[in-house]
Amino acid sequence: MAVITVETLPGQAFATKIEGNTHDSFADEPLSDGGGDAGYSPYELLLASLGSCTAMTLQLYARRKKWPLDGVKVRLEFDRIHEKDSEDCESPTSRIERIQREFWLMGDLSSEQRQRLLEIAGRCPVHRTITGSPRILDRLAENQQKATTL
Repeated sequence: MAVITVETLPGQAFATKIEGNTHDSFADEPLSDGGGDAGYSPYELLLASLGSCTAMTLQLYARRKKWPLDGVKVRLEFDRIHEKDSEDCESPTSRIERIQREFWLMGDLSSEQRQRLLEIAGRCPVHRTITGSPRILDRLAENQQKATTL
């Protein structure tokens, strides 16, 4: 089970501290959106999760198959675009969110192996979570005092 705690930083518009079991990080909005650019944006973190999980999944698959995959590089982009039939409509439902991934597969792989790895990319656990219907359960903590003991 993965557990992350995120807490806003006092005096900052959007900056948050991210605490995991063994690593800490920061997230913020860019200056252009009123943030302080003190860390990755939330969408950059989403892309990082998908990209790192994908690269790890491909490495694991190739290792199991004993394929000569020496490394993986994944470039990801997130954007919102108008649906083709509604390009002139300003309704929020007329936009779709899109993640594009581009892969570099290093190693002496055949074209069939490269194609199979591209298929496997869609099977990483984070990809399945994003494209599935995850349930997000919200609740207020029992103690609403400052949570310094977490």
